[in-house]
Amino acid sequence: MLYSALIFGFISSLHCVGMCGPIALMIPVDKDNTVKKWLQISTYQIGRVTAYTSLGVVFGFLGAGFFLAGIQQQLSIAVGVMMILIAIIPEKKLAQYNFSKPIYKIISEVKTQLGLQFKKKSYKSLFLIGLFNGYLPCGMVYVALFGAMAMNNVFLGSLYMTLFGLGTIPLMMVLVNFLKTTQFSYYSKFQKVIPILIICIGILFVLRGFGLDIPYISPSILHLHIQSEVNCH
Repeated sequence: MLYSALIFGFISSLHCVGMCGPIALMIPVDKDNTVKKWLQISTYQIGRVTAYTSLGVVFGFLGAGFFLAGIQQQLSIAVGVMMILIAIIPEKKLAQYNFSKPIYKIISEVKTQLGLQFKKKSYKSLFLIGLFNGYLPCGMVYVALFGAMAMNNVFLGSLYMTLFGLGTIPLMMVLVNFLKTTQFSYYSKFQKVIPILIICIGILFVLRGFGLDIPYISPSILHLHIQSEVNCH
């Protein structure tokens, strides 16, 4: 399922262009020095991926708890269903529910720290801009975190989110280097692809939970459950 994270990250970058694009365009880079500019932008991107990876560790840990409880199969199906529901429920309907409200104070502090970093031009500040940017609420990140949790493993959960972050980089790099804010509307037309992809990934997680013994898609139930005894053929 790890390959789905990379693909989802790439498609999600169409959403990132509209949501995180203004922040990316505001980062203090040296426009007169091409090499330095690329290093600065890369530092910002590393900060974003680091944020996603750390979130993957947390949700991978949660998934590992479900794995130890022996309900990883049900978790995979539940995650898949949630992904599909998020994709088919109208965005305006979802917007009525503020899922980040319980941690509003933390998010407010993240936004404050993010704003302070724009006043600096060091590589540390660029990294922190990316880091804080990655911690801001984002529907696509929420969906990816479901996938990380369904990995049932701390390492795989963090790797899932790392690949998701890496998938968002190509288009974001193009944005910062070549595009202008006025061009966001052009890329927003492609956002219709995102729900379709989320549904496809959701179906993969559901199939994985059913344990249909399909190579690379739905491993047998034998591999999904913890067993008290070694199974030998």
